[in-house]
Amino acid sequence: MNTTHETNVLTDDRNPGPAPALELRNVVAGYGTNTILHDVSFDVPAGRVVALLGPNGAGKTTLLRAITGLLQPRSGQVLVAGDDVTDRAPYVRAQQGICLIPEGRGVFRSLTVEENIKMFCGDRAASPADFDTVYTAFPILAKRAKQVAGQLSGGQQQMVALSRAYISNPKLILLDELSMGLAPIIVDEIFESLRTLASTGVSMLLVEQYVSRALEMSDSAVLLSKGTVTYDGPSLALDEDTVVENYLGADLDSHPESG
Repeated sequence: MNTTHETNVLTDDRNPGPAPALELRNVVAGYGTNTILHDVSFDVPAGRVVALLGPNGAGKTTLLRAITGLLQPRSGQVLVAGDDVTDRAPYVRAQQGICLIPEGRGVFRSLTVEENIKMFCGDRAASPADFDTVYTAFPILAKRAKQVAGQLSGGQQQMVALSRAYISNPKLILLDELSMGLAPIIVDEIFESLRTLASTGVSMLLVEQYVSRALEMSDSAVLLSKGTVTYDGPSLALDEDTVVENYLGADLDSHPESG
């Protein structure tokens, strides 16, 4: 029995599998003289969904900015699929497969739904398959294709924003509070679309105010409090009450950021 076990361990060492979609190693970041993130380290395994939870001011949005290159870490490393991207520009990281769906409806409000989809295709021309993919995921957008995005409801704008993840062929999707300000029935639809995306094997880092929903659809969870990781482990080991009572804390005004 021991011999077999040792052989398996050796085999695993020789075949470690794919690198994590995202690795954060001792990331320190902030604004001016104010440090927001303190030695943040965790992984998003390839093909997995990780929930990033914490109170307002915990450092969640700052962390997403550091991952995408919108904020340069003071120290530490950001690796995407094993490649160190810490010093690379945001557009380079996007080309390497990082797709950010930001808080606050990341759409071009003055463009139509159709024009937004074309913009999301980047340097390549949008194909009929791109539109079919989006309209299959969000049938209501097919009916609003010629409508200016700024005139859509909040939920429909979020669907337009999320369509970027369907057509950009990302390796890692960063989702920042997609449910913010939406009616429960729309939140249900948004989360169903996220499950569809997750089923394709794409990796996700999900920042979400609805703790129970985030835990339900994620494989693991990372909890931030005052810019420090207080939990990094299986989502199944947590529930909403446990998160709120034991990890998130009560001090929500420590840092000047929204999340």
